[in-house]
Amino acid sequence: GTPGVGKSTLGKELASRTGLTYINVGDLAKEGELYEGFDEEYECPILDEDRVIDELEDKMREGGVIVDYHGCDFFPEQWFHIVFVLRTDNSFLYDRLESRGYKGKKLQDNIQCEIFQTLYEEAMLSYREEIVHQLPSNTPEDLERNLDQIMQWIEQWMKDNN
Repeated sequence: GTPGVGKSTLGKELASRTGLTYINVGDLAKEGELYEGFDEEYECPILDEDRVIDELEDKMREGGVIVDYHGCDFFPEQWFHIVFVLRTDNSFLYDRLESRGYKGKKLQDNIQCEIFQTLYEEAMLSYREEIVHQLPSNTPEDLERNLDQIMQWIEQWMKDNN
């Protein structure tokens, strides 16, 4: 999902409820300096996707990992059994991004990314359609509903695959 939709909040809470491993790719990249430059226009580092894949490979092979990142088209398809794309109404998203210090082109481009469902379409093109799901992420009630829904999916997957 777009920055500010609640991926980290959902992922961390899901990990604490399930015991699965939570990995925030942005934090992983920062810790390992997995960058290939700096984007002056967006004032952020440019991710070295190949190094991120190398860094995650062993963990992903073991399984039981929640991966949190806004994009997904560079991850190997076989890594994931299900993909959730969080969606947030722009009125909520604008305030969240502005409170993070986003402004100008960076703010506008992220809002447009959400309006045009860019990351949902990327997920649909990158993975089998039946494993990609959109979830609303506007309110604390949405968060609880999403957690419940994902927990049910995990329980069913465990029954079906163990």
